[in-house]
Amino acid sequence: MWRLIALAFVGSSVAVNAQIKKQFSVENSSQCAQVYLKLSAKTGNCFIRPSQNQDLLNIYSNQNLEEYTHSFSNEMQGTTCAVQLSLEQDSKRGVSQQISYKMFGREEVPSDKFWKVYLTETTPYTLDLDYGLGNANIDLSGLTVQKLRINTASADVNINYSTGVQNKVDMDTFFVKVDMGSLNVRQLNLARSKVVVADVGFGNMFLDFSSRPTVNNRVIGSVGAGNLVIQLPDAEVPVVVTITDSWLCSTNLSKSLNKIGPNKYANAAYTKNSKDALVFDLNVSMGKIVFREKLN
Repeated sequence: MWRLIALAFVGSSVAVNAQIKKQFSVENSSQCAQVYLKLSAKTGNCFIRPSQNQDLLNIYSNQNLEEYTHSFSNEMQGTTCAVQLSLEQDSKRGVSQQISYKMFGREEVPSDKFWKVYLTETTPYTLDLDYGLGNANIDLSGLTVQKLRINTASADVNINYSTGVQNKVDMDTFFVKVDMGSLNVRQLNLARSKVVVADVGFGNMFLDFSSRPTVNNRVIGSVGAGNLVIQLPDAEVPVVVTITDSWLCSTNLSKSLNKIGPNKYANAAYTKNSKDALVFDLNVSMGKIVFREKLN
């Protein structure tokens, strides 16, 4: 049976000098065909990496268990292992006050406290990730992700496929949302996602489509008062863009995108019969949308 194991640090009680130790481990089970993982990190620095280990979840940290709060639950839902874990680094300053500091440009002292999260490459995941404050670096190389949802309030999040190994299955939905922080996605073609949903509030988002998608992509985007920057692929990849805008917003289209209808633009490679087109359906209120050409 799979279970959660919490291990306390041995040795130094000072987090800065503490040895990195395993904090939590969720073991695999023959009954588990897939995993639903809801991970919430309200503060601090969080890293997600693939692992060849069979465990569904391994988390390491340079903190002691008593230095942060956490909650955990798990249950079998049919053949799905549902795992929920919430992590919060203790802070002398409250969350609302930290958000105010970020909004008004007063910088927090960088934290050296972190969690390193490792996921197995052998089991399919639905990932539901929430970040409050701090930083998150997510490497999805070679994982089997069926659905992905990432939400950041004021954290800065970076998503990539560092080894260039694509997702092992076609992904149903790649959903990313940023409120006041920033979110950058590199090598989105390797996600193999049928639909990409991007929601920008007051923050900044960058989506990298510089390589030809391996699965036909439809991108649905909504921008409130923030900024959405989209990196386009090579000129031979068909691209069509529909933008619903307002007089309060700003749009900066690349030279390759020409108007073909009301609020509709396409590049020279696009035709009505294009079956492998990269399709953008975007809505912007007060913010800004920028399309960048790929540099050769």
